[in-house]
Amino acid sequence: MEPLITLIAVTALLLGAGALGVPALRPWPVALRGGLAAMFTLTGVVHFVRMREELIAMVPPALPAPELLVTITGVLELAGAVGLLLPRTAPWAAAGLSVLLVAMFPANVHAALEGTGTPLLPRTAMQVLFLAATLAVVAHHVRARRAPALAP
Repeated sequence: MEPLITLIAVTALLLGAGALGVPALRPWPVALRGGLAAMFTLTGVVHFVRMREELIAMVPPALPAPELLVTITGVLELAGAVGLLLPRTAPWAAAGLSVLLVAMFPANVHAALEGTGTPLLPRTAMQVLFLAATLAVVAHHVRARRAPALAP
């Protein structure tokens, strides 16, 4: 639940700052990228502290080297968070994080079915929301790049 709260709170805070006159934060994609970056920083850090053992236990038994997989996904989440903050890399980071969210979903299903993670329905709803947010960043970038080409 903390990642969802972080995403919503930071995005709302940045949107509010934009509305109050911070020009760089006025566009909604910038605020959403900031919220996603905060969320993925939070989730990436817990791969190394506080919840590491629980995350290792979430890895389905069919996958090899759970400790290594948790380390790799944590590093990817942190790298993606940084990438979201840089306008040139934000769409690539968002696309990569979208793939990562889909790839990690089986671990969430495994944990829910084992009774060690968030129940499946709320976890799935959160995962869909996170995926929608990352894909919104990608879609906005694609539309913005196509707009000049479509202008008469």
